[in-house]
Order: sequence, then structure tokens, then C-alpha cells
Amino acid sequence: MFNSVLPLPEFIDLAIVGAGPHALALVAHLLQKKKSMRGRFLVFDPSGTWMSQWNHQFAALEIPHLRSPAVHQPDPDPHALRTFGASRPNELFPPYDLPGTRLFQDFCQEVIRRSALQSCVYPAQVVRIEPLKNYRRPRFCLELSNGQILVARRVVIANGGGRPHFPDWVGKIPKNYPPERLLHSHTIDLRNLKLQGERVLIIGGGLTSGHLAVGAISRGAQVLLMSRRTVYGKLFDADPGWLGPKYLKGFSAEPDWYVRSAMIQQARNGGSMTPAMLTQLRRNERDGRVVFYEQCQVSQAKWNGNSWQVYCDNPAIHECIHHQNIDRIWLATGSQIDATNHPLLKDVLDTYPTEIVNGLPVLDEYLRFSGCELFVMGGLAALRVGPTARNLSGARMASDRIVPALTKSSISRV
Repeated sequence: MFNSVLPLPEFIDLAIVGAGPHALALVAHLLQKKKSMRGRFLVFDPSGTWMSQWNHQFAALEIPHLRSPAVHQPDPDPHALRTFGASRPNELFPPYDLPGTRLFQDFCQEVIRRSALQSCVYPAQVVRIEPLKNYRRPRFCLELSNGQILVARRVVIANGGGRPHFPDWVGKIPKNYPPERLLHSHTIDLRNLKLQGERVLIIGGGLTSGHLAVGAISRGAQVLLMSRRTVYGKLFDADPGWLGPKYLKGFSAEPDWYVRSAMIQQARNGGSMTPAMLTQLRRNERDGRVVFYEQCQVSQAKWNGNSWQVYCDNPAIHECIHHQNIDRIWLATGSQIDATNHPLLKDVLDTYPTEIVNGLPVLDEYLRFSGCELFVMGGLAALRVGPTARNLSGARMASDRIVPALTKSSISRV
């Protein structure tokens, strides 16, 4: 925890926005390459602790293990998690040693402890980043949620950057329903819910909808799972070929950013479930605990005082679902990444105009915005990193690009 007795410095060499796995990977890689960077950066997160949002989401959705194999984690040594978990083999799940949630969290705490990073996280949210041009060299003014400000030489945004995606029909519903009866997966906490005898409609065909369905079924609910296409299973959300030169070589050689954007969309191909999750849900389907409504989308939903009445665009399914009283609607519809709507990028884009392709910024090879020392990680970096930019593997790839620009004066612009 940041020592709040210490005053916030007026100037910092490097400010990192967000304290999740991407930020942790960046800091771990940075200190491995240049130990003298210690003390020259601060990480900003409202929680004041590492991995707070990540840990909350896994606990709230009762996710037992990660989808990514053990080699994908924040430590520079790809084998570090396997070594750490050698005495806990039951927490590495098949196939490919998927780390259990508790094992992964304990390992991240070990990375934090080993690198003495506990005091790096300042407990405040960055609410504005304003480029400053009245300095001899460009700088950034960071405004914090507690009203404080500081100036940073360089900034890395590593806080995800996606906003929860709500289907169009949600915005057309009169606000006459109890807010807890229509929720996005980002705000659902299964641990606090009693659902015995309820009927829950879950929208989406990805792994999140699977976790929500399992959680609801275990609490005595009947689940209706609606997906705009047939729900399908695959081990990872993008082919493993995207983790190395097999696909990335052609991706990096593609000069047309719009073609790259299309390649990203095609590779991720919307949401998918792991085969194990899909098998579990099909088993529950046979027992009547879950009903699949595939190749179907909600066209309208009405709150009739104590339950939802839902209309959908597939005539064969409409007659079936229209007559059911639905207690809750949960949206497992993912998040949208759009640099033009990112609250921290407005002033940056005004000062440093940057080409935006389908919401993604065109960055230099070090994941910097045009003409300045502001870097991004996660989904915003996808046009350079590729389809797995938002994943744990993407955290490593982004770190490999950003760290040289932070440690080598020949690459730095400031």
C-alpha cells in the first residue's frame, strides 16, 4: 500500500495508469531491464493496491481458473508461475496447465513482494491527462480524483480502456424497472445473490455468460441463454498461432491498418466458451436447468411490474420466450474499445492528432501516440500487438515493445 504520509511528488518520470496485470507485467519487465527505474515511477489506481479489479471480477463471477496457460503471467520468466506452483499441482488445470484463480493471485503477490512493488500504487484515479507544451520538452499534467495534480515526463495507460457494451434495445427501455433486474456482467456479483426459483435470461455466447449461467444454476435459478449465433467451444479466445510468428509475421507486415483491424476481428470472432464450459452447460440443458436460444437477438424488453417480457427477432424462438416471465436479464455482451471515447485520451488526441481505425489508435512500434511519450497497453494497442493485445499474453508483448522506449535514450523523444 502506498505510504499516504508521503506527499505526492510534483513531478514524476513515469506515470502508469491502472494497477492490473498489464501494469504489473510492465513494471516487472522494466525493473528487470533497468533497476535504476525504481523510485522513478508511480502507479495510479483508485484501490491503492495491485490487481484489485482483476481479483474482484474473478471472485464476483466465481471463476475457478484462467483460460490462459501458466506461461502467460506478469513475470519476465515465462516458467515462473509453473515453478511457483510446483507444490500445488492440483491448481494447474487441464489442458495446458491453466492456473487456478487462487494460485494466480498468490503468484502475482509473490511478483509484487519479490520486486518490492507494494508501495508503488498511489490510491487515486487519474481523471484527466493534459499535454503540456509550455515546458522545454513536452510533459503531461495528470489530474487525480482527489483533486491533486502532478506532472509526468511519460505516461502509460494500462487500465483496459473498454466500456461495457449495451445492446441498442437496452437504451429504449423506460427506466421503470428495479436497476438490479438488468445488469451488465461488469457489475454482477454472484456471491450476494439468492436466485432460488428465478428465471434468468443471459445475453451472450462467450465464456463470461457461461460463468454467469453456472453461478445462477448453482443458486437454484433456471437459465435462458441467448446468443446471436450458435454457441461454440474453443480452448482460447484467439488461435495460439497469434502468440508467435505463425500469424503475427503476416499481421506486422500488413501496411493497411483497416486490413489489420479486420484481421483482429476475424481472429477473435466474437465470444466463445471453452469446451469444458460448453460440456457442463449442455449437461445442465439435458436436466432442464438451462435452455439455449441460439441465432437469436432481443428486439425489445418490457418490465411489467414484477418481471420482464422479452421479444426477439427469431420467430421460432419468439413465441417460446415471449410468454415466459423473466426475473432478471444479465448482459454478457463484453466491452467496446474506442480511443475517441476514452476519457483520458480526449486532450491527448486534440494536441497530438492520431489516426483512429475502427476505434483503435495507430501507434508507433513502441505503442506510443503520434509525437509524444504517451503509451498504451491492452486492447487499445491491438493494431500493433495483434488480436491477443488485451490478454495476459498481450501484456508481455506490449511490455517487450514499451520497455526499450523507457530505458534507451536513443528511442526516447524527451
